[in-house]
Amino acid sequence: MRRLVLTFAVTQTVGYGVLFYTFGVFNVPLARDLNASATTVSGALTVSVLAAAAGAFPVGRWLDRRGGRALMTSGSIVGTGAVLAWSQARTVWQLYAAMLVIGLCCAAVLYEAAFAVVVKNVKPPKRSGAILAISIAGGFASTIFMPLAGVLGEELGWRTALVVLAVIHGCLTIVPHALWVPRKGMDQESPGPRLPLAAALGDRVFWLLVVGFTANSAAASAVAVHLVGYLLGLGHTVTIAAAITGLLGAMSVAGRLLTTRLSQRFSTAAIATVIYVGQGACMLLLPMVGGSVAGAAGCVLGFGLGFGVASIARPTILADRYGAMAFGRISGTLTVPVILARAAAPLAVATLTISGLPLFASLTSLLAAACLAAAAALSTGSLPATAIPPN
Repeated sequence: MRRLVLTFAVTQTVGYGVLFYTFGVFNVPLARDLNASATTVSGALTVSVLAAAAGAFPVGRWLDRRGGRALMTSGSIVGTGAVLAWSQARTVWQLYAAMLVIGLCCAAVLYEAAFAVVVKNVKPPKRSGAILAISIAGGFASTIFMPLAGVLGEELGWRTALVVLAVIHGCLTIVPHALWVPRKGMDQESPGPRLPLAAALGDRVFWLLVVGFTANSAAASAVAVHLVGYLLGLGHTVTIAAAITGLLGAMSVAGRLLTTRLSQRFSTAAIATVIYVGQGACMLLLPMVGGSVAGAAGCVLGFGLGFGVASIARPTILADRYGAMAFGRISGTLTVPVILARAAAPLAVATLTISGLPLFASLTSLLAAACLAAAAALSTGSLPATAIPPN
């Protein structure tokens, strides 16, 4: 187990850092060199996110049937090539094509795929710890790779910087995935459930989880995009607003640690529900106390605790309720609306704000939906016996 966790700790950090976070660093020089607007160039990242959503279910089905080694190794190879292609983009359509391929590779190599492999290869008592370790390491991807990309871009230009990052990605992901990701999941003989996708789709709790995680993902995405602007509107300087917003990343790691620690005494679903309630309370308070640095920082700290919870709670809850047999497909099905919400929420919330609905009223509504769905899922209890197929 340790070797698998160490492998994913490295590959997830590098994968998120190169395939996702560096785009924001090179957005401006990309737009300048391609003679395109910032909006047009930013659309390439949206295409990448949508491609990842489209690939979620097919990837999950592959992982259930054939294991992770071949898929994740191939995804790392193609992803490295796509970053190299991105570095040579001379037109907007070439940029979009490269980001489309990168998005598909993200579906094959990042958290959802890695956690599916973990669920199928780590015994239930150690799963939460394994997922925690991987997600904490991945949480530092932006901290490591955004400054690195910035330095490389300043010294070498964005094209050469991407070539260097592609080499780093290839060296640190292809070989580990090829050597240390199991070919297939081990046969889990633990006493937990082993349910097919159909049983999950027929379970009311599954759809409550879809609503809860989707609403929370939408709120988190909108906050990440709009928080700096909102704090500027409250009278804070750019430096203060950026610094306060930066607390979200640090608190996401704290939230993951807190969730795992509390899971020794309480169910993960219960912990997620309480944290979502806390996030909603912080969003309600922010317009009232956010004019002061302490008030704004306190609300952002409270909201940030929930930023990293979903990455642990989602695979843990799904594995505990439905088992490992069809985990990839079940997780992939739930992931699609979560990713779509993450992509659409910033624009949707901005549109509602322009239409007259206050920004954080929109966010509070999303968090309220997440809380209610999580609480309803928590109160439903175990699966009915008719949902469990005979051995």
